[in-house]
Amino acid sequence: MHPTATYRLQLQPAFDFAAATAAVPYIASLGVSHLHLSPVLEATPGSRHGYDVTDPTRVRRELGGEEGLRELSRTARAHGLGLVLDIVPNHMSALPQDNAALRDVLRSGPSSPYARWFDIDWEAGGGRVLLPLLDGPMGAERLAALRVEGTELRYGEVRLPLRESTASLPLPELLDAQWYRLGWWRLGRTELAYRRFFTVLGLIGVRVEDPEVFDATHAKVIELVRDGVVAGLRVDHPDGLADPEAYLRRLDAAVGGACWTVVEKILTGDERLPPAWPVAGTTGYDTLRRIDGLFTDPEGLAELTRRYRAFTQAAGDRGGFWEPTVRRAAYRFVHHDLAAEVNALVRLAERVCADDLALRDHAPWALAVAIRELLVRVPVYRPYPSGGEDVLTIAAAAGAKAAFSVAQEAGAVDVVRDLALGRLGTSPSRDAFRARFAQTAAALRAKSVEDTAGYRYAPLLSASEVGGDPGAPAVDPDAFHAHEERLARDWPTTGTVLTTHDTKRSADVRARIAVLSQCPERWSAFLAEVTAAQAPDAAAPDPHLAWVAWQTALGFGLPDAERLPAALLKGVREAALHTGWSEPDPAYEAAVARFVAAGPLGPPLHTLRDLARELAPHSRAGALGAALLHLTAVGVPDLYQGSEREYAALVDPDNRAPFRQPEPDERTVLVRAALRLRRERPGVFGASGTYAPLRAAGAAAAHCVAFCRTGDVVTAVTRLSLRLERAGGWADTALELPPGRWADRLAERERWWDGGGPVELRELFADRPVALLARIPA
Repeated sequence: MHPTATYRLQLQPAFDFAAATAAVPYIASLGVSHLHLSPVLEATPGSRHGYDVTDPTRVRRELGGEEGLRELSRTARAHGLGLVLDIVPNHMSALPQDNAALRDVLRSGPSSPYARWFDIDWEAGGGRVLLPLLDGPMGAERLAALRVEGTELRYGEVRLPLRESTASLPLPELLDAQWYRLGWWRLGRTELAYRRFFTVLGLIGVRVEDPEVFDATHAKVIELVRDGVVAGLRVDHPDGLADPEAYLRRLDAAVGGACWTVVEKILTGDERLPPAWPVAGTTGYDTLRRIDGLFTDPEGLAELTRRYRAFTQAAGDRGGFWEPTVRRAAYRFVHHDLAAEVNALVRLAERVCADDLALRDHAPWALAVAIRELLVRVPVYRPYPSGGEDVLTIAAAAGAKAAFSVAQEAGAVDVVRDLALGRLGTSPSRDAFRARFAQTAAALRAKSVEDTAGYRYAPLLSASEVGGDPGAPAVDPDAFHAHEERLARDWPTTGTVLTTHDTKRSADVRARIAVLSQCPERWSAFLAEVTAAQAPDAAAPDPHLAWVAWQTALGFGLPDAERLPAALLKGVREAALHTGWSEPDPAYEAAVARFVAAGPLGPPLHTLRDLARELAPHSRAGALGAALLHLTAVGVPDLYQGSEREYAALVDPDNRAPFRQPEPDERTVLVRAALRLRRERPGVFGASGTYAPLRAAGAAAAHCVAFCRTGDVVTAVTRLSLRLERAGGWADTALELPPGRWADRLAERERWWDGGGPVELRELFADRPVALLARIPA
């Protein structure tokens, strides 16, 4: 049975199974049906997220071990709750001192029984695995820091196993005798011979496409499902797998089809989830984008963007325009941070061409150019046969060929495209290329769009969210309704979210920032005022940072002296325009710190408070409207810990803090009312439920978004309330309710309406900018 609603808890040593068990009564009182747990398998000691799995066969001891998890399940069941588990099939920790399976591979090489677990190209490394763990190039200084202790090689905190019978060798010979090559961390960009998660050297890809590896790495999760401890699964990053559909079919068969399963699949634009996947749907970023888009004013955003370009003077491909910024970021990654992945694809393409007489004259350089040019043009995270083929063949191939000056040499693009789409038949090298191209495309999209361009292009920061479209973020009500109707037809029990452990900004932060799309002129006036008030010796090091910092501070409300500087430092490093994670610029970062201390955290703070107070009613309308849409629209809503009340968080680790039971507020009343309805009337919101748009009539009709679920529940929210206020309010705008008597489930006093006729919106929204109505049984 699918959940009616889930509640996400971030487990970590500071909030373990026992703490979660103690929180069960409170969480159950909200009205959710399931607890959604972050990964629970053995992970790197001290990990605050659990995605760095070290042993998939065991429940994490730091959280209380398997008995702690089973006790949590028993307590949850006693309170009417099931458990949904976040699982990580794509990767494990690459730190050998923590990962016993990898440690055995490093000791025994390809003959290790665990060698097939990991996506290692032994041939590329000359039979050895590069471990880019040294903080500098190998030389006298690094050699002096290495020491042998028993059967281990030590380098600081790193402990590496030694190949049998090599411990007594002189150090240079000992290093050459290992199944691994210890090297400078920067070599990981170009020389790495194992598949990783995105660009994270500390996470190594797992070959779950191998049935034996799947069985070994999933046995514990499957046992927990079969024992009734776990009732649902969230599959992390399926795009990273060699064959996501085959994996999901194997998983579905292993759990007997008894699990509600959703996948963390980012859908771009109108991209659809492959219909053959045996899942309930996605984790919900597609719905998040459309809900947020409703509260973004397209006309105001156009003006805000014009002012942003004038203020920042950002070059078109360095933050001035969205698509050029994405493309430049993508080129950066295929040439640098993902160069090792591109090199692996070139090696595979060379093997294919060498084995086919008709393809042998495609030079390695031409194949490399074709691979890079196609990768940067894949407009989705991963091309799938059910929707990616036309995009890859038509849009990408034409642009990729423009990189060649000789038309015949551009034929390498056709070879690479056909390999990526599986059109050249099957063989080990062909199959490997198809999988690795798709895996690399997903990593490139995530790094270039989410983690770089999303920080460089910043007219409206609320639009730069996971799965979002910062270039065109506004969504009109008709487009929203069309999305919901598709979900009701195709994926009625999909997951939906507003805030997650991965969102760059929580829903409340985004709601405050989104209001600026309704008042670009007010934002410009505010920026001019605070810029004039800034001391010359503490001015922003560049105007782009000033724009981003002040929007972030406004979104956060009252800026926190610890969290705001940390979030902005992360932002400038991710943007990598003036500093970065691997090449930090201390002088620039010091200037950022001075500016933040003297600006958003300094004397101009009172001006920020004035603006926040002025916009507060409209931020509230957007936040409450988004929350109610999320809780009553199609799908299974997931509440992130603490978001049942006003919740401000800025990127991880801020939004992965240990759970603390929040004090209730206006939001909590809304959440409880909506979740109570979902539990009282599961058929209204379930797999057989329906969704019908309701459209207001009158001059302000575009400011109301409303729908009816299965003829029994009506949701209505105010959209773009600042624009509405400036236009004179609701006036005579009305919404016609379906026939029947309807009770207001959010009112503190009894309020009801007779349907079958128009209800004036100024009356419906008299107490608050949202309404939740339930049909009163005859």
